[in-house]
Amino acid sequence: MAGAAAPLMEADRAHPFWLAVPLGLFFLVFFAVPLVLLLWVSLQGEAGVSLVHYTRFLQDGLGPRVLGATLRIGAEVTLFCLLLAYPLAMVFRAAPGWGKGLITLIVLLPLLTSVVVRTFAWIVVLGRQGVVNATLQSLGLIDLPLRLLYTEGGLVAALVQVQMPLMFLPLATALGRIDPNLEDASAALGAGIWRTFLRVVVPLSLPGALAGCILTFAAAVTAFITQSLVGGGQLLLMPGFIYQQAITLQNWPFAAAISIVFLAAVLAVLAAIGALARLARGAAYG
Repeated sequence: MAGAAAPLMEADRAHPFWLAVPLGLFFLVFFAVPLVLLLWVSLQGEAGVSLVHYTRFLQDGLGPRVLGATLRIGAEVTLFCLLLAYPLAMVFRAAPGWGKGLITLIVLLPLLTSVVVRTFAWIVVLGRQGVVNATLQSLGLIDLPLRLLYTEGGLVAALVQVQMPLMFLPLATALGRIDPNLEDASAALGAGIWRTFLRVVVPLSLPGALAGCILTFAAAVTAFITQSLVGGGQLLLMPGFIYQQAITLQNWPFAAAISIVFLAAVLAVLAAIGALARLARGAAYG
């Protein structure tokens, strides 16, 4: 009996590996290979293989400034999404079934609309004759229209609305898995609402918050359409910088080098987010 069960157990252990082969091949062909080719193109200089394009990017004052501005805007969008998603996710957790369905519909509704349409809607809202300026002027709060479009603040507001579902969904899922008895026990031991939230709810929901931060940051810094339409020519960020070098100037090696630097910077930030989350969780439980 045991001898007959042994081959079955070995077959069961072999199944996960073979099931992962198609996905592994897909990533190899459509991600790893293009990334290697991109790296190879970025090393092509006039005298052969060299780091001249990376040196040019780092020594040129424009490149680091554009990279810093892009990462800063991504961090701002992630922070605002996190601050807005936590209360909404708490309301979602406490809502009845119909309330959860309504909140989910409201959050997911923007995903059913093209990002181009949503971005143009923000242009209508933030324009000189847009909804915000028209409302403020009608209330007598301002005499002249405010400059909201083609500014960093306007771009951050648009990106927060566009990327909010990426933060809300994993956070709501993590909060939904927390046992309510833990909060009751914390309250029974004398902890207030805020202490319970900071010492119980936040540490247990960190995996969802971490996933939301990673998704939101990665999507915000690479949102070429929203950055181009809402930011306009006043804000040059990394996706637009790469497009400018590749399409407008036809400088493919330099554009490839910029892409590699951008990828490395984003991965470094995501790794830092993960490390900070682990430290925060350890401190909370400590």
